[in-house]
Formats: sequence, structure tokens, C-alpha cells
Amino acid sequence: MPVLVLVEHDGGAADDLSRQAATLARGYAEAAGEPLEAIVIGASDAAAGLGSLGVSKAHVADHDGLAAYAPQAWGRVIAGLVSRLAPAAVVAPGSERATEAMAHAAAITDLPLAANCIAAAPGDAAAVTRVRWGGSLLEEARLHGATKLFTVAAHTVEAQDAAAPATTTVESFTPDLAEADLVAHVIERAQTDTGGGVSLADAKVVVSGGRGAGSTEGFAAIEELAGLLGGAVGCSRAVTIAGWRPHTDQVGQTGTKIAPEIYIPCGISGATQHMAGCKGAKRILAINTDPDAPMIANADYAVIGDLHEVVPAIVAEIRKARGG
Repeated sequence: MPVLVLVEHDGGAADDLSRQAATLARGYAEAAGEPLEAIVIGASDAAAGLGSLGVSKAHVADHDGLAAYAPQAWGRVIAGLVSRLAPAAVVAPGSERATEAMAHAAAITDLPLAANCIAAAPGDAAAVTRVRWGGSLLEEARLHGATKLFTVAAHTVEAQDAAAPATTTVESFTPDLAEADLVAHVIERAQTDTGGGVSLADAKVVVSGGRGAGSTEGFAAIEELAGLLGGAVGCSRAVTIAGWRPHTDQVGQTGTKIAPEIYIPCGISGATQHMAGCKGAKRILAINTDPDAPMIANADYAVIGDLHEVVPAIVAEIRKARGG
């Protein structure tokens, strides 16, 4: 019984969240003594590069109705493979699309689904560790079912190639989809305007402002610092509610989950929902007037002070060091 990993792809290659999921799935498969195989929806070229992740076979779903994302159709594809292959487990990345598709698959197969896992060990009842309550606690649970279904919490597992790359065989199949499976589907993608800069999800540096910014104009220095560091500008939920920044800039549980090399939250208290969005940051440098703010407690480095004084001072020093 193989372990299957759902692979989302970008530009003909597995995206980062899928690589993270494949890393956890590979460890699960090795512990169970089973092969690791992949589910790829369309784009057989993406399947060809999965050998580095230890994938021995890629099951590529080929159907005209899958040209655009359709959540129930994706769930039907996964459920069909569960019925045909009886895999030990199906593992998916913690993206919005994959999580939605796995929920449909769980409903179709009548199997339980464990979301936001950071670790899993095989067994009659698989032992899983899950992120709960916006990242404020970890839950140890047991996952039952003939096939274990779970998703991997984003940016909690470091993506790693297999020690011994596999030769991946590609097996295409046409899933049995009903018209009802394709009723809900993507018809258009609206690109976020980043002003020619890097997106929040991909940025190596993110500088965010919170309620402490005070206004739309209060983000001027934050924007300047992000620009000097080649990063992106983010914000807290309170800022979007106030109308100072668009929702596309929001970092948090209901915004974008980020994983930069360094995160610089300015005037952000660090509510649970916000911390859920920035847990993937390698380092946090917090700027806040409150030394007891939760963000300060979670930071690697902290500056206690008013962001309207501290951020311009940092900008000035960077310009000075660069001779500008």
C-alpha cells in the first residue's frame, strides 16, 4: 500500500508547500515500509521532476475539466485513487486549494481528515501532531481509517530532497468526473498588484505595520524600509479593518502565511491570529513600545520604541551605509 502525496505545481515543478508535504510523506512512507507515490493533477512535466523527492510513481490525472481548479473534482480524483490503490495514507500540502480538495475527498470516501499536521507516524491509528488554535498549541491525536488523510501545516516542515533519488514512472489516467463535480471552478485569476515588487508569500524580507502605524500615511517609513531591503510590506488585521491597507497585505490566519528570512513587525502586538501567519519566519525583529507585547516575547530580536522614530532611524543608517 503506497503513501500518496498530492503535488501542486508552479512552472512545471512542485511548489514549495508540496515539497514540504512530500518530505513529511516520505518519512511516513519509510517508517511504514511503503513506497512514496504522487498525485499530480494535469502537467505531466511536473511529475517528471519528482524523483529528487523520492517519488517512485506519479499518478497524473488528465481530464479536460481539470484545466482550471475545481475543488470537488480534485476531491473526486483523490477519492478515486483511494478506492483503486487503497493507499496507506494520502498527504497534502497546507495550501488553501489542497486543504479544500482533501475535505471533499474525505467527504466522498467517508474517511477522517487531520489538517495542519507537523508530524505523523504510521500505525493502525496513526499518531499525528497538529497545530491548533491559530498556532497557540499543539495537539497529539490518533488518526483512524483504512487510509489516513492529512494535510501538512504550511512552513512547519523543512523541504528536503531524498537521500537516494528515485526513478519516477508516470502513469496517466482519466478520472471519472460527473458534471456536478465541475460546477464550482476557477474562471479567472486576479493578480495582486505588488507595484513591481515581490509578493508577500515569496518575499525573503517582510516589514509589517500594525495599529501603531496610526494611519495610512504612517506606513511611509515602513514602505521605504521594505524597499531598501528588497522586501514586501505587510500589515495586521487591525490595519485592514481600519482601511489603511488592502486585505492582500494582511499577514495572519485569515491573511497570507509568510516564511521570510526575516520578519520586521512594527507596532504589532502579536495576537494569536497574526502569529499563525508569521510562524514560518526564520527570524523576527520586533519594534514595539510595549516590552510585554506577545510579539516581543516571540521575537528573536526586539527594539523597544516608537516605530515612527525607530524605523526612520534604521532607514537613515541603511542609506548612510550605502553612501546614499
